[in-house]
Amino acid sequence: MIKIQIKKLSNSVSTPKYETLGSSGMDIAAHIVDNIIINPGEKALVTTGISIAIPRGYEVQIRPRSGLAAKKNITVLNSPGTIDADYRGEIKVILINLGKEKFVVENRDRIAQMVFCPVVQASLDEVKELSDT
Repeated sequence: MIKIQIKKLSNSVSTPKYETLGSSGMDIAAHIVDNIIINPGEKALVTTGISIAIPRGYEVQIRPRSGLAAKKNITVLNSPGTIDADYRGEIKVILINLGKEKFVVENRDRIAQMVFCPVVQASLDEVKELSDT
Protein backbone atom coordinates (compact mmCIF):
# COMPACT_ATOMS: atom_id res chain seq x y z
CA MET A 1 0.00 0.00 0.00
CA ILE A 2 1.35 3.43 -0.93
CA LYS A 3 1.00 6.47 1.33
CA ILE A 4 -0.60 9.53 -0.23
CA GLN A 5 -0.46 12.98 1.34
CA ILE A 6 -3.81 14.78 1.27
CA LYS A 7 -4.55 18.43 1.92
CA LYS A 8 -8.10 19.42 2.83
CA LEU A 9 -8.87 22.89 1.53
CA SER A 10 -11.58 23.29 4.19
CA ASN A 11 -12.32 21.70 7.56
CA SER A 12 -15.69 20.48 6.27
CA VAL A 13 -14.27 18.38 3.39
CA SER A 14 -15.10 14.67 3.30
CA THR A 15 -11.98 12.52 3.26
CA PRO A 16 -12.04 10.04 0.36
CA LYS A 17 -12.29 6.43 1.46
CA TYR A 18 -12.71 2.89 0.22
CA GLU A 19 -16.29 1.82 0.85
CA THR A 20 -15.42 -1.90 1.15
CA LEU A 21 -12.26 -3.94 1.71
CA GLY A 22 -12.35 -5.08 -1.93
CA SER A 23 -12.89 -1.62 -3.47
CA SER A 24 -10.41 -0.58 -6.18
CA GLY A 25 -11.30 3.09 -5.96
CA MET A 26 -11.85 5.59 -3.17
CA ASP A 27 -15.12 7.48 -3.39
CA ILE A 28 -14.68 11.24 -3.62
CA ALA A 29 -17.37 13.72 -2.74
CA ALA A 30 -18.48 17.13 -3.93
CA HIS A 31 -17.40 20.06 -1.80
CA ILE A 32 -19.67 22.90 -2.91
CA VAL A 33 -21.48 25.83 -1.29
CA ASP A 34 -24.52 25.85 -3.58
CA ASN A 35 -26.18 22.87 -5.25
CA ILE A 36 -25.21 22.36 -8.89
CA ILE A 37 -27.97 21.54 -11.37
CA ILE A 38 -26.84 19.55 -14.40
CA ASN A 39 -29.53 19.56 -17.06
CA PRO A 40 -29.79 16.76 -19.66
CA GLY A 41 -26.89 16.95 -22.11
CA GLU A 42 -24.99 19.45 -19.98
CA LYS A 43 -21.80 19.17 -17.96
CA ALA A 44 -20.47 20.74 -14.77
CA LEU A 45 -17.09 21.06 -13.09
CA VAL A 46 -17.51 19.94 -9.47
CA THR A 47 -14.96 20.81 -6.80
CA THR A 48 -13.90 18.31 -4.13
CA GLY A 49 -11.98 20.50 -1.69
CA ILE A 50 -8.93 18.22 -1.70
CA SER A 51 -5.44 18.24 -3.14
CA ILE A 52 -3.10 15.27 -3.05
CA ALA A 53 0.61 14.60 -3.56
CA ILE A 54 0.92 11.65 -5.93
CA PRO A 55 4.31 9.93 -5.80
CA ARG A 56 6.39 9.87 -8.98
CA GLY A 57 5.65 6.68 -10.92
CA TYR A 58 1.92 6.83 -10.16
CA GLU A 59 -1.18 8.56 -11.47
CA VAL A 60 -4.70 8.88 -10.17
CA GLN A 61 -7.58 8.01 -12.47
CA ILE A 62 -10.92 9.68 -11.82
CA ARG A 63 -13.67 7.25 -12.82
CA PRO A 64 -17.46 7.25 -12.74
CA ARG A 65 -19.37 5.65 -9.90
CA SER A 66 -21.34 2.77 -11.38
CA GLY A 67 -24.41 3.53 -9.25
CA LEU A 68 -24.67 7.09 -10.58
CA ALA A 69 -24.18 5.89 -14.14
CA ALA A 70 -26.71 3.05 -13.93
CA LYS A 71 -29.40 4.83 -11.90
CA LYS A 72 -29.03 8.49 -12.87
CA ASN A 73 -27.13 8.47 -16.21
CA ILE A 74 -24.37 10.62 -14.67
CA THR A 75 -20.78 9.92 -15.67
CA VAL A 76 -17.32 11.48 -15.71
CA LEU A 77 -16.90 13.25 -19.05
CA ASN A 78 -13.19 12.61 -19.62
CA SER A 79 -13.29 9.12 -18.18
CA PRO A 80 -10.91 8.18 -16.90
CA GLY A 81 -9.60 11.59 -15.99
CA THR A 82 -5.88 11.51 -15.27
CA ILE A 83 -4.18 13.37 -12.45
CA ASP A 84 -0.43 13.44 -13.00
CA ALA A 85 2.14 13.02 -10.23
CA ASP A 86 3.29 16.65 -10.54
CA TYR A 87 -0.20 18.21 -10.08
CA ARG A 88 -0.91 19.72 -6.65
CA GLY A 89 -4.07 21.72 -7.33
CA GLU A 90 -7.60 20.96 -6.21
CA ILE A 91 -9.14 17.83 -7.65
CA LYS A 92 -12.18 18.73 -9.75
CA VAL A 93 -14.50 16.34 -11.55
CA ILE A 94 -16.26 16.97 -14.86
CA LEU A 95 -19.69 15.36 -14.64
CA ILE A 96 -22.07 15.04 -17.59
CA ASN A 97 -25.77 14.25 -17.54
CA LEU A 98 -26.58 11.70 -20.25
CA GLY A 99 -30.12 11.24 -18.96
CA LYS A 100 -33.45 12.93 -19.66
CA GLU A 101 -33.97 14.53 -16.25
CA LYS A 102 -32.02 17.21 -14.41
CA PHE A 103 -29.55 16.02 -11.82
CA VAL A 104 -28.74 17.94 -8.66
CA VAL A 105 -25.30 17.67 -7.05
CA GLU A 106 -25.38 18.48 -3.34
CA ASN A 107 -22.49 19.08 -0.96
CA ARG A 108 -20.90 15.81 0.19
CA ASP A 109 -22.54 13.73 -2.59
CA ARG A 110 -20.21 10.95 -3.68
CA ILE A 111 -19.61 11.90 -7.31
CA ALA A 112 -16.71 9.77 -8.57
CA GLN A 113 -13.97 7.41 -7.52
CA MET A 114 -10.22 7.73 -7.69
CA VAL A 115 -7.94 4.82 -8.45
CA PHE A 116 -4.18 4.91 -7.86
CA CYS A 117 -2.25 3.33 -10.74
CA PRO A 118 1.42 2.76 -11.53
CA VAL A 119 2.73 4.53 -14.63
CA VAL A 120 5.48 3.48 -17.03
CA GLN A 121 7.01 6.14 -19.24
CA ALA A 122 8.31 5.13 -22.67
CA SER A 123 10.75 6.48 -25.20
CA LEU A 124 9.71 6.39 -28.86
CA ASP A 125 11.99 4.86 -31.48
CA GLU A 126 11.03 5.91 -35.01
CA VAL A 127 11.41 3.08 -37.55
CA LYS A 128 10.59 2.56 -41.23
CA GLU A 129 8.78 -0.76 -40.71
CA LEU A 130 6.95 -2.56 -37.92
CA SER A 131 6.52 -6.28 -37.43
CA ASP A 132 3.30 -7.80 -38.75
CA THR A 133 0.24 -8.02 -36.56
